[in-house]
Amino acid sequence: MRGFVSRHLPILRFVTAFLRTRRLSRTLKTRADVEAWQAERITAWLRETVAAAPFYRGRRIEKLDDLPVVDKSVLMAAFEKFNRAGVTREEGWRAVESGRPPKGYSVGASTGTSGNRGLFVISHAERYEWLGVIVAKLLPGFPLEKARIALILPLNTALYGAVNRTGRLRLRFFDLRRGVATLTPEVVAFRPDTIIAPPTVLRWLAEHDRSLRPKRLFSSAEVLDPIDRDIVEARYDIRLREIYMATEGLLATSCAHGTLHLAEDVVHFELEPVPESDLVSPIVSDFTRETQAMARYRMNDLLRLKNDACLCGSPLRAVAEVVGRSDDIFVLSRAGGEGSIPVTPDVLRNAILNADRRIADFRLAQTGRRTLSLTLPKDLLAETVEAACAALSNLLRNMGAEARIAAVQQDLPPPTVKLRRVERRWRAEET
Repeated sequence: MRGFVSRHLPILRFVTAFLRTRRLSRTLKTRADVEAWQAERITAWLRETVAAAPFYRGRRIEKLDDLPVVDKSVLMAAFEKFNRAGVTREEGWRAVESGRPPKGYSVGASTGTSGNRGLFVISHAERYEWLGVIVAKLLPGFPLEKARIALILPLNTALYGAVNRTGRLRLRFFDLRRGVATLTPEVVAFRPDTIIAPPTVLRWLAEHDRSLRPKRLFSSAEVLDPIDRDIVEARYDIRLREIYMATEGLLATSCAHGTLHLAEDVVHFELEPVPESDLVSPIVSDFTRETQAMARYRMNDLLRLKNDACLCGSPLRAVAEVVGRSDDIFVLSRAGGEGSIPVTPDVLRNAILNADRRIADFRLAQTGRRTLSLTLPKDLLAETVEAACAALSNLLRNMGAEARIAAVQQDLPPPTVKLRRVERRWRAEET
């Protein structure tokens, strides 16, 4: 009997998480319902998971506010103290590189587009917990309807491998590091009805392939810009939905109306206002985690919340836009004086795209305290390039910032890792 339970425990976790998520989608009707559910789960999680992690041992923990806010640098410096498996940072990286994790666990890593990769360690049962939640949110026809899922991302993890054990789902991972052009014939041959990929990859498929006929499309791993959404939805004539997920866990998914809702049935969010903007930055506590404590973890993402209620009626808070990352906020010199002015990625992005409707792609980087580099496709007319530069100059002048803009034109191929159209490459501490 014990052996039977051990063999089938992961699938039982999948079924339990799936049914719970579907039930909560019907029974959580108000913010009070959401907060009551979170309070119940968080109390047990603090006692059973967080208090057992060496980093928190000896602390008096009765509520989330009793915990310090941590970030990636704190977690990675003492990785073994945040997970009950005792996996050190060095052991974690060896497991990722060799593909041989500790028995009973899975170890994964982020793509590390900022040069600072993160690790996570979970049990096999937790993999199926995650799977049950995401399937319940993304595939409304499951289990009556099967799904063939093409996952096109720059990094595979053991999370995804759990999908194929359900019998009703077929998932194939396509390694984006090989290049989207190389992968396309293989994706077509797989005949997926569901594709999960970065928006720039979905856009490339939309522009270069006419044979794919997916029923569902999900954007993941990058900021979804309107220029990409419009092209993808026009080609496939279906709504492009989003999955907001990171090393920190599943954070949000789109509903049938296309609104991105925070996954507050599994994660608690503290949303810190970003100065001089209408944006917020999340501090997350994933109360489904059992092996690694992800408690009051400060992310560097920038979100804009949706002001009006979604037509789906969900009480889960809605996100109008995942804007980018806080470390991509440009820090520019104040014109004619001391000090600096922060400029968020969305403001810069909108200035460029609104300058001329013929601009369908670009890259903008801050390369110095007063220098920006703008790259545009080489087939654009000179007047379009001038319009983009003028729009940026006017924006910065109106904000009281000072910067020189150097524009170049060249091919902009699809990325093999996460695309950041707006990127701050310069840091104040470097000068």
